Order: sequence, then C-alpha cells, then structure tokens
Amino acid sequence: MYGHIPLDIILLFMLYAAGATTAAIACLYLLLRRGNAFAPDVTPPMRLRRWTASFFAILVLGHLWYLPSIMFTSSDDILLCNLIGALLDCMLTIPLALVVMLCMLQDRRRPLWPIGVMVAPLVVGVAISIITRSEALMPWLRGYFLLMFIGFTIYMVHAVRQYGRWLRDNFADLEHKEVWQSFLALAVMMIMFGYYVGGYGGIIYEYIVQVFGLFLICYLLWRVETLSDLSISQPLSIPVVEEIATTGKIEDDAVYQSSDVEHHLSEDLSEATSDKIGSLLQQHCIDTQLYLQHDLTVSQLAQAIGTNRTYLSQYFSRQGTTYNAYINNLRINHFVSLYREAIAAQRSFTVQRLASESGYRSYSTFSLAFKQRMGQSVTAWMRDITN
Repeated sequence: MYGHIPLDIILLFMLYAAGATTAAIACLYLLLRRGNAFAPDVTPPMRLRRWTASFFAILVLGHLWYLPSIMFTSSDDILLCNLIGALLDCMLTIPLALVVMLCMLQDRRRPLWPIGVMVAPLVVGVAISIITRSEALMPWLRGYFLLMFIGFTIYMVHAVRQYGRWLRDNFADLEHKEVWQSFLALAVMMIMFGYYVGGYGGIIYEYIVQVFGLFLICYLLWRVETLSDLSISQPLSIPVVEEIATTGKIEDDAVYQSSDVEHHLSEDLSEATSDKIGSLLQQHCIDTQLYLQHDLTVSQLAQAIGTNRTYLSQYFSRQGTTYNAYINNLRINHFVSLYREAIAAQRSFTVQRLASESGYRSYSTFSLAFKQRMGQSVTAWMRDITN
C-alpha cells in the first residue's frame, strides 16, 4: 500500500515525526532532568525552563494534529484540519512562544496578559472561519498577525536594549547572560512565524517549516540551558561592612529591579556621599581585590562596602561609567600588573592563566574587555610591551 504514496509525502511525514519526537524529548528533558547536560556550571531560570517545556509540549500536540492531514485528499478535510490547527496555534503555540521570549529577560517580570489581548482577535477570527468553513477572513487575519509581530518585535528590541543596560549596571561577569543571544532568539522566532504566515503552501513550504522548526527546538533548548538564573547570588568572599555610607539606607529589590530605576538622575547623590563611596570602594573593593570574585553583582558590592545599590549605581553614573566597566577596568589593570611582574621575574606563564587570575572565567570575555579597555588586542599589546 505504501508504494502508492509519493516519496515527497513520505519525506514530509518523516520530518513531522522527527519534529514531534525532538520536541517531546526536549520537553521531557526540561521537566525531568535536574542537572544541566549542556553547561553543568550554569543554573538556568526555572521559570523559563517550565515555560519552554510547555512550548515544546504544544509543538508536539501540533505535530500530532497536522500529521494525519498529510494523507488527506479531500479539500474540505484539509481545510478543516488546517483551520483547527491554526486555532490551536493562535490559542497556544503563538502565545507560549511570546511568553518564552519575555521570560528570557530577567531584569523584571513583565506582565503576560497583554499577549492574550494581542492574540484574541486571531482566535475569534479563526473560530469564525471554522464555523463558516471559509477562508474569507484569512487575508485579514494574516495582515493582523504580521502587524502584531512587527509591534512585538519593536517592543522586544527596546526591551532587550534596556536589558543590556541593566546587565552592565548590575553584573561584573556577562558570561551566559549575553544580550546578542536574546536578539538572535527574537530573530529566529520572528522569521519562523513570519514564514509560517506568509508562506504560499505546497510541499516545499512544508519542508522549510519543518526543518526550521527542528532548528528552533534545538536552539531554544540550548539557549535555555546556557542562560544563567540571575536571581541566584554567590556568597561574598569577605565579611560585609556594617556601616552605611549614606544618611538613611534605601532598600532595593536585589537583582529584580527595572533598569528604568537604575538610570535616574545622579543629582540625588550629594558630593560628600559620592566622595565617601569612592573611599569605601578603594578600601573594601580595590585594596581587598574583591573585584576578582566571579559573578560579583552591584548589590553584593554595595553590601560589601556598606551602602545600598541605588547610591552605588548613582555613583557610577556620576563617574560616567557602568558597574561592569568599573570592574573590568580593575581586572584589566590587575592583568597588566601580573603580566609585567611575570616578565620582570622571567617566570613562565600563559595569558589564559593570567586572565583567570584576573577574575575572568572565559578567555574570550577577557579578550573583548581588554580590547575595550586598552584599545588593542592582547597580542598586539604584548608585542608592543616587549619591543
């Protein structure tokens, strides 16, 4: 009986089965595995893990729904199957995809109800199409869908840029927190859904959607597992200072605070307070080499010097820098000192080891920070030093 089935249909059937199987494995992995097979030293956000697992589960259901339609020959059956599938996509797949995108941004918990408001017209329109067994509304729904995603993309670009500023204001180490990955995830998702809606149909279209879907599943799984949970703080390696460097301590919300708050005017910080914070940084950060501690956050540094994050952020803003740039400058200066000492004592060393001793877990991160600080690559700088 299979000899009468065209080869292209068999291949498409295999792609659907591969997509459903991959999504199911990814879903079970995120729900059941406690460890991290991709990056053992990274603890991903549990909230993002669960939402992504839900997205993968819905992808499995979608594949199982569309799979029998490959064998349909009646145009009415195909139409009804596609319309019901589109309704499921509008009610579940699309909202969950947008939720996953928002959960990747950890500067604050953004409300999710606007997503339901956005997709409601799509749900109503597709439901009407199912009842009437007509595709008359499809051009309007496709237009609305594209406009909705253009608006969401604009919002996400702004939110990711804001997220990047928040990271630089709060974290010394940006490994496993990369902003460009969020832009890439957004681009992949937008291309996927844009092609899904704007495609012309046909067997080639189905092939491309399924192959792209497989790539999306694998990429999202990798991205989720290599993204650090920013609500987890490492303990400080030195005792904290009991005194408060300001008159009247301002409480803040640890790492979960909007970056809008971090960029308020620095005029709120008095000159005397600014000088006091500078002195405390010298005493409890520079002299103790606290800046060498991995994953040191601005809140931890504020605690270590005896002030609060709000005033410390204002201090860096008044200095025309960010917390990330401040720590990186100290680390690069430390590397330069280690390098000069090693050269003077004629000790054997590797640049990677000196970078690690300067507070960097990743050499690529060190290399980028060095070039930003010194204006040239590590190799070029060492060549100039020895000449």
